[in-house]
Amino acid sequence: MPIDADEHFYDRADAHIDLSNAQVSDAGVGKVSASMMYGLSRFNAWVSARGFQSAEQMTEARAETIAYFTAQYQKMLEENLDDYIEHFDKYMRVDK
Repeated sequence: MPIDADEHFYDRADAHIDLSNAQVSDAGVGKVSASMMYGLSRFNAWVSARGFQSAEQMTEARAETIAYFTAQYQKMLEENLDDYIEHFDKYMRVDK
């Protein structure tokens, strides 16, 4: 679980996933995934900007900010891929 996780962490994540799942029938998984990633990147840029007093400060921290969010995403993606690998038949409803 991420450092900032609280008791509602997974509830919020599930709400985003539920919204994306509802959009899949109209747009397809690829387009919904791209939109969700764009929205997340836009939100994280805003979250980052809130921590600075100027564009110059933000520019100085740009590489560090990208590295932080990239590392966090990679860690979460690895965790979720491993979970899907371990429970593939159950999650993908594969009958044996």
